Amino acid sequence: MSSFLESRELRKLYKKVRKYVKIGPIFLTRYEKARIVGARALQISFGAPILVNKPIDMIDPIKIAQLELRSKILPLTIRREYPSEEYQDIPINKLILKKK
Repeated sequence: MSSFLESRELRKLYKKVRKYVKIGPIFLTRYEKARIVGARALQISFGAPILVNKPIDMIDPIKIAQLELRSKILPLTIRREYPSEEYQDIPINKLILKKK
């Protein structure tokens, strides 16, 4: 796929997400990502079922949580608030995860 078509598809995706997300950026911030991965890794370390097929040699709960986040199967919601106490609950599957 050419870079022109890729950027065209990205713009369509950005517009679609922007229509849904009214508070904050359309991306999952690094703080939200850290919170999600940390909470999920804690769940996995206490024996929660793993929601993704993982490589056999992967045993680190943080790596497994990151893999689950990248696969967009976690049923979690982010609450973003304004100081005026107005808020929006956003499923993490709706937000764009940066490649990093």
